[in-house]
Amino acid sequence: MTPIDFTPAARTSARASAPRHHEVIVVGAGQAGLAAGYFLRRARTDFAILDGNAAVGDSWRTRWDSLRLFTPSRYNALPGLSFPGPAYELPGKDDVARFLASYAREFDLPIELDTRVGHLRHDAGRFVVTTHAGAVMTASAVIIATGANQRPHVPEFAARLDPGIVQVHSSAYRRPGQLPPGRVLVVGAGNSGAQIALELAGAGREVVLSGPDTGALPRRFLGRDLYDWLWPTLLRPSIESRIGRRLMAGRVFSGDPLIGIDAKKIARPGLTRAGRAIGTDRGWPVLEGNGALGDVAAVVWCTGFRPDYGWIELPAFGLDGYPAHRRGLARHVPGLAFLGMRFQFRIGSSLLGGVGEDAEFVVQRILADHASKAGRIVQAFARGH
Repeated sequence: MTPIDFTPAARTSARASAPRHHEVIVVGAGQAGLAAGYFLRRARTDFAILDGNAAVGDSWRTRWDSLRLFTPSRYNALPGLSFPGPAYELPGKDDVARFLASYAREFDLPIELDTRVGHLRHDAGRFVVTTHAGAVMTASAVIIATGANQRPHVPEFAARLDPGIVQVHSSAYRRPGQLPPGRVLVVGAGNSGAQIALELAGAGREVVLSGPDTGALPRRFLGRDLYDWLWPTLLRPSIESRIGRRLMAGRVFSGDPLIGIDAKKIARPGLTRAGRAIGTDRGWPVLEGNGALGDVAAVVWCTGFRPDYGWIELPAFGLDGYPAHRRGLARHVPGLAFLGMRFQFRIGSSLLGGVGEDAEFVVQRILADHASKAGRIVQAFARGH
């Protein structure tokens, strides 16, 4: 029989190999994860925030250079800290990155960077988190705060375009000089597509903006910023209310109207509107109502994102691949919650300034549920003795 090594070095090695435990693990250090961290810190809970980026805010820093938020600074606060700058300034992507980094420092949040989660499962009453580097941690509760923009989506027919056409998803687009000379097709006429198309046209490029007209809302209304009207009214109803369900089902929000970009701005030299991209013909993109569009040098896909929860080995999702939840709490997996999803509870749940309310609710509930479970275990133990 092999003798057991009781030396100090052996005991240290055994402790190092054991999974590290936290009461709560938050996956993702974007605005949703940081907001959750704020309330966990206030509750004096043992927790860790895991993020695969090298620095807080990197998911914003890597977006296109000219990106600006549609919400002015006064509506971009996170719990406990206002967004800096003039109240009605529209922050750029680097402004958001700096704000998130300063938020993490302000509240001394325990963030572990360069820590990408590869698997999440449940075993022996605990959640088990395994990172891509092979580290294992356990937790009593887990909050998935990876947000809505997870896996870039392009239509299937993109693979049939001529290989000489450069294709870039909006998540990888940075600036006009990134694309080769020649005509550019921007697919997706929502806010991202319109912003990028206008930037390209402003740089002297010939641009075709493909997609249905989603309508537009003015930047100002009756002498006030648009969000002075939207924030206390249309962005407040819960998705469980009658008006919330009507708003979600209607064109006002499900169609993503352009904010502050009207038909006059789109009607500029070098920029043409066209129908939806529906396929290919001999390697050229085909647009609904316009036919094949030849002589295209590049395509920018502003076609959104899809969920990417394949690393979660738990029965927490519906047939559509999205979490089955109520107000972010997983319906079939106690102790598991989600944050930062579009329409999580209110129309504005996924906005920078709208995530805090959901974060507070989720943290309160998972901590209360955990305390209740711990109390039942103590009572059962006492009765058994």
